[in-house]
Amino acid sequence: MVRQFLSTIEYGEMTVNTNVDGPNVAFGETLSGTVYIEGEDSDELVDYIVIELLKRSETDEMIIAKQSIEIMSDIKSKETWMISFEMVPDERWESESEVQTQILILKTTVHLKNGINIQDEGEITYA
Repeated sequence: MVRQFLSTIEYGEMTVNTNVDGPNVAFGETLSGTVYIEGEDSDELVDYIVIELLKRSETDEMIIAKQSIEIMSDIKSKETWMISFEMVPDERWESESEVQTQILILKTTVHLKNGINIQDEGEITYA
């Protein structure tokens, strides 16, 4: 069974889905996906979206990749905005222990124009 990555944030009538092309990223591959923003007047609600890739331990959290997205410049189909993103791995993605597979956290934060920030996250495997 193939594991899928889907992060969902809901606010009123608006839904923001972050869908990753593959939740398992191998060394040398790019992490890519699409953010789907659905709902009437969503472009009036959303200020911008931040996608962050985190390395997390029991005592620490480090941002290893970050992308900020505004919705006014991408493709809209009916009431859905579709915004593609890519993150290219570097040495910060690699495990510092002898474990070859690194579990990373992909966090989506929606910054609304009213000052409210909503977030969701999920795991990405990097080996």
